[in-house]
Amino acid sequence: MLRPTKHSHPDRTVLNVALIALEVLKRKRLEDYDTLRATAKKRVSGGDVLFLPAVNFLYLMGLVEYRPKTDSFEYVGPNEAV
Repeated sequence: MLRPTKHSHPDRTVLNVALIALEVLKRKRLEDYDTLRATAKKRVSGGDVLFLPAVNFLYLMGLVEYRPKTDSFEYVGPNEAV
């Protein structure tokens, strides 16, 4: 869910999991899929379910790129992805 309602918990949203993933990627620049998913699962209840929509959101915003050879995500920042 991208738009929280009065019934949704603020920590259990796609935007929060995307923020957590972005925080890790900004710090390390490159992180493998399993570690990033484990971080989301550890920090948010239900984070493993929200992880894929959060990564999709970051990819659509042009902030991350997926590297299939290493099965990892790379932070490319704003205006660098094209």
